[in-house]
Amino acid sequence: MSNHISRIEQFRQFKQEIRGSEAYLIVGLDIGKSSHHAFLGTATGRGLLRRLKIKNSAEGFERLMAHVDFCMTKERVSQVVFGLEPTSVYHKPLAEFLVERDYLVVYVTNEAIKKNRALLDGRWDKNDTKDAANAADLVSQGRCQYYDLPDMALRDVRSLLAVRMSLKKQRHRLRMRIRNNLVAQYFPEFDKLWSKSQAENLAIVRWCLAPEKIARLEFDKFFQMVTTRSRGNDQYCRLRNIWDTAHHSIGCQAGSALELEARIMVEALHQVEEHIRKVDASIEQLCKGFDEYKLLLTIPGFGPYISAVVLAAIGNAHRFENQSQVLRLAGLDLNASRSGQKSATAVPVISKKGKAHLRYALYQAGLIASTANTGFMAYFAKLLRGREREKGIRTKMRVKLAAKLLVIAWTLMKKKEPFGPDYLDID
Repeated sequence: MSNHISRIEQFRQFKQEIRGSEAYLIVGLDIGKSSHHAFLGTATGRGLLRRLKIKNSAEGFERLMAHVDFCMTKERVSQVVFGLEPTSVYHKPLAEFLVERDYLVVYVTNEAIKKNRALLDGRWDKNDTKDAANAADLVSQGRCQYYDLPDMALRDVRSLLAVRMSLKKQRHRLRMRIRNNLVAQYFPEFDKLWSKSQAENLAIVRWCLAPEKIARLEFDKFFQMVTTRSRGNDQYCRLRNIWDTAHHSIGCQAGSALELEARIMVEALHQVEEHIRKVDASIEQLCKGFDEYKLLLTIPGFGPYISAVVLAAIGNAHRFENQSQVLRLAGLDLNASRSGQKSATAVPVISKKGKAHLRYALYQAGLIASTANTGFMAYFAKLLRGREREKGIRTKMRVKLAAKLLVIAWTLMKKKEPFGPDYLDID
C-alpha cells in the first residue's frame, strides 16, 4: 500500500513539473500483441530515438531498458517516464515489468491519441512509429493518466468480475438462442406460455420440445418429465395448457438434430450458470479480505456484487484527489455544449466516458435504495420535489442518486468508516 501511495505522489509531482522540464526522459510506447514500438525523447520536443521496435518478451524488455539507460546517461537526465497507449491486455506484461522496477508508468487514452495525431505534422495517417511519438508528445504535455496497478488480491477481483461479465453475456446469448431460435421455430405457441420457472421451461426444451412428441405422451407422463415437484394449481393449469396446445401446434417438423441441439444448448446454459455461481462465491471470498468491502456493504442498496464492483473500480481511494475525479471514473460527470447563443439553455448530461458496468451497478443500487430505505426514499423525494411532472425525471434523479452513492462509497473507503444517515444531508 505504501508503495502504491508513493507512486501516486510521484505521478502528481510529475504532472506539475513535466512541461518544458529537462529532467525527464520520455518513452512513448505503441503497444502490439507480439511487439511494441518505442520513441525516446525529451519534454522539450527533442527526439533521441525514433524507430525502436522491441519484442513482447523478457529479451525485448531488457533491450528497451538498455536503450533507456544509454539515453539517460548521454543526456544526463535523472528520471524517466513511460507512456503507454493501452491496447487490449497486451500492455500489461510490460507495465508490470516497469512498475515492479519502480519506474513511473502513465497511460494516454485512445481518444487523446486520435485527436493529437493530426497535430504532429498536420496529417491524419496512422502508423506504429508515429503513434509512439504521439504518446510521448502527450506525456510531455502532461496529458496522461495514472497507471493503476493494485495489489494482487484486487487484481484477482477485477479479473473475476471480467470473467463474470463474459459469462453473463454467454448466458444471455444461450437464452436468446433457445427462445428465439429453437422455441420460435419448432413450438412457437410455447413462447407465449413461457413462465418465470426457468427450470420447467428448460426441461421442456431439453426433453420434449417437438410438439408431436408432447402430443404422444400422456399428460401425467409429460408432467413428471418436466417437473421435480408440484407447485400447485397454477403450475398444473399452465402445463396442461402447453400439453393441449402441442396437439395443434404450427411449429416446423422436427428432425433428429433437434433433440441433440436442444440438449447441447440447455446443458451449456446450466454449465454457464454453475460457473457464474462459482465466480460469485470466489469474488465474495476475495472481497472479504478488504476492510473497505465491509464498509461498502453498510450502504443501502449495496449488496455483495455491487460492493465488489465499486471496490474493484476505485481500488485505492487515495488516488483520487476530489469527487469530480471519482465521477469521471464512472462517466457520471456532467457535460454540456455552452458555446454561442444556446449556452444559457444548454442542458448538461452525463458523459458516459467511464466504466459502463460501474455506472449500471450504481444505478441498480440507487433504484433499490430509493424504494427500500426510508432515508434514501426521503432524499429521492426531495430531488423530485416540484419536478414530478417532467418527462423522464425519475430516471434522471436516479442517475443523480447513483452519482451520490459513488461519492459516498469513495468517502467511506477513504475515511475507513461505515455509512451513516449524515451522508445524505437531508434538510
